[in-house]
Amino acid sequence: MPAQARPAEPAQRHPRPVVTELRLSAFGPHRSAVFPLGPVTLFAGPSGSGKSQALTAYEALAGLGSGATLEEAFPDPRARIPDRAVPDAQRRRGIRLGCTVDGPVGPVRLDLAVQVEPTLRIVGERLSQDGQILLATALRDPGRRSVQAAWLTGGAVGVTRAPLPDDRLGTALLPLRVAGSTAGQRQVLAAAEQVVVALRAVFPCDPRPDRMRAAVAPGEGRLLGDCANLADVLRRTRSECGTRHALLAEAARTGCAGSVAGLDVRAPAGGGPVEAVLDRGPGRPATELARLGAGELRFLALALVLLTGPGVLAMEPAAELLSARQALTVLADDFDRALDGCQSAELLRLALLSCGRGHVRLVAAVGEGTAAAARDLPGVAMVDLTA
Repeated sequence: MPAQARPAEPAQRHPRPVVTELRLSAFGPHRSAVFPLGPVTLFAGPSGSGKSQALTAYEALAGLGSGATLEEAFPDPRARIPDRAVPDAQRRRGIRLGCTVDGPVGPVRLDLAVQVEPTLRIVGERLSQDGQILLATALRDPGRRSVQAAWLTGGAVGVTRAPLPDDRLGTALLPLRVAGSTAGQRQVLAAAEQVVVALRAVFPCDPRPDRMRAAVAPGEGRLLGDCANLADVLRRTRSECGTRHALLAEAARTGCAGSVAGLDVRAPAGGGPVEAVLDRGPGRPATELARLGAGELRFLALALVLLTGPGVLAMEPAAELLSARQALTVLADDFDRALDGCQSAELLRLALLSCGRGHVRLVAAVGEGTAAAARDLPGVAMVDLTA
């Protein structure tokens, strides 16, 4: 799929592992596509150009990096087979995708070949750095549900060979298989762990206003991907993080109609469902979130995601690494759906503010209106797809 992408960011060593490039060699409408990713990356283009497919590929890689199986990462794999792909003599068709993760050890490439038909399985995986192959897998026996893996060992042995499951990412399994007793093994571990840390720190977000209007039972206060429990999360941020809650209330003054003095929650004294409201100021009745428009609800949810961190989101980043050494990546397909120009502009401002600190990154698909407004914004990497 043809694309025009201005450079995402200057070459640099990233203190936190981040995905700086997405490659779709054969995925949906994309062939031999390379997308540089910056702190704020927006995909734009007409319907059918592949914006959603690109984000789906990123989300699938993130799922595999978090330990998901192929079936979990690709619930509809046939929809990802390249357009007009012709089966080979064995009736096989598949997809190819990959990414580059930069971080403390430098750029590391992950490339993946997935057979979709007749059986969903990984048939090839390669982890490499500076042209050196650190891990490679290949399907040797189609009758077995495993691939033959070889990873760098160094020393007199050179490489270690062992079978790995054909439905999981081998890179994510290496920390459990490699002892780290040689320089080569330590290089493999460092590269694999950098990739896994970056892929696990991904939060796919698609706020669903139809699920956000009802009062919700109090829980952990960790925001779900559809943001249905927004009221419970606001309860938590109000009591545990006054600074972030105040920033969200300030954003609400721009993105919500009418006067907004703050964000509040109502909860029965004896326990029960939590309801979020907009405080309209002294002498004015509060407005329940159930009465807000779809755009206002999506705006509040997305603003909260951009202003918060992994501890308030329903995700499981790498536990062995401090959160300060990880960068959260927010994936948002149809980012500006139901938003007006003012709301979209405010969310972009928040994204640039939060992403500028290096702790948060945003990869989103947007409509032409938001894309036109964002093209001249410093710090925004635009990926323009053509139909």
